[in-house]
Amino acid sequence: MLARPEWLRVKIPSGENFVNLKNTLRDQNLKTVCEEASCPNKAECWSSGNATIMLMGKICTRGCKFCDVTTGRPSMLDGFEPLRVAQTLKKWNLKYVVITSVCRDDLEDGGAQHFAETIRLAKLYCPKTLVETLIPDFDGKRESIGKIVKEEPLVISHNIETVKRLTHEVRDFRANYHKSLSVLKTIKEQNSKIFTKSSLMFGLGETEDEVIETAKDLRKNNVDIITLGQYLQPSRRHLPVREFISPEKFEFYKKMFQKMGFLYVVAGPLVRSSYKALDFVNTLRKIKSS
Repeated sequence: MLARPEWLRVKIPSGENFVNLKNTLRDQNLKTVCEEASCPNKAECWSSGNATIMLMGKICTRGCKFCDVTTGRPSMLDGFEPLRVAQTLKKWNLKYVVITSVCRDDLEDGGAQHFAETIRLAKLYCPKTLVETLIPDFDGKRESIGKIVKEEPLVISHNIETVKRLTHEVRDFRANYHKSLSVLKTIKEQNSKIFTKSSLMFGLGETEDEVIETAKDLRKNNVDIITLGQYLQPSRRHLPVREFISPEKFEFYKKMFQKMGFLYVVAGPLVRSSYKALDFVNTLRKIKSS
């Protein structure tokens, strides 16, 4: 196993905001991807009052070989969850929230209607809070994707995760490189005003040419935002890290992808798809005012 370099050290969770947010989540029986996927930025984000809510339980029907979310047979949907999420967000009074979910291949629409209802209520209860959604592929079904698009979140994100060659090694067999591109394309076809976003992990054996090819494929499908981060092995049963990418290499990719035309690029060893999501809004305002 490769030893982690100095730049991958993370802070120990602490602070009043961290404790308050954690207690609220427990009280409302809500899940976050921050915990379920063992995100390294939980301390930083929770201490500043930011979190990514994860819908439809903590059991995912898929078994991606990089992900720390539990795989298995999920329970029935909790019909009151969308309301609890909205009420919790109102208490937090956030400027920006990210809503995501596990994959629910056991449901006809992949849980899209449940997801859409959560967005609708979040916007109703918190009209000043900007909503970003990180969605599964819904098996590529346009109707399911359309349920999310109809609620008009500011950003709809779907992660392609890795380069084409490594997709079947890294992701669940039901995931597909071209299916993910199709999901992102469909969002723009249904509403071109919604910003689209995707994410890449590094350190799984990808080459520089493959990374650039993936970025070009995302741009061909009009993806606006891309985030780039280091894969970290959650446990011994997950894929091993093959390489730790230096901060300088992340900066190289960031500058290159900005030149490709992405509106916003976030790159760094500890970056995850929802990391500092609010910063995009500030960047967007600068672009509009220039």
